[in-house]
Amino acid sequence: MNKSFDRCSSIVYLVTGAAFMLLSQNISTSAYGSEVGPNIFPFGLGLILVLLSLRLLYETFRYPDAAKVKKSLDYKKFGILFVSAVLYAYFLEDLGYVIGTFLFLLIGFQTLEKGKWLISIAVSALLSIGIYYVFVEILQGSLPGFPVWLGWE
Repeated sequence: MNKSFDRCSSIVYLVTGAAFMLLSQNISTSAYGSEVGPNIFPFGLGLILVLLSLRLLYETFRYPDAAKVKKSLDYKKFGILFVSAVLYAYFLEDLGYVIGTFLFLLIGFQTLEKGKWLISIAVSALLSIGIYYVFVEILQGSLPGFPVWLGWE
């Protein structure tokens, strides 16, 4: 919660969102007779980014004085999350998306809030399996499947 950083980043996000909205107008407005064209998605994302950046800019004016609030940085949690993200990216092909994402989310949840193992396991499993199913089966995308050494190709 750094007031000057939040103000600067909100302005950068505001400009980025406005650029998305403006440049999405150059994309064709319809695709094969459909009423929803490919320009709708980037325009919507730009609009969301603009609205959220305006909210962040508004909130910076309501921050308490920095002299009253003194927070220490938690380097241990940051280090654990950073190392686990690097290992996740490195071993994604070897472990597959579902197992790698499950482990990464479980480590992240337990790092941020210790305990509640059952909830962490359930949410990690549901997210990793659910996102894999939606992306691969419904949207016909490709993600690394299960590892070959498991025999679940």
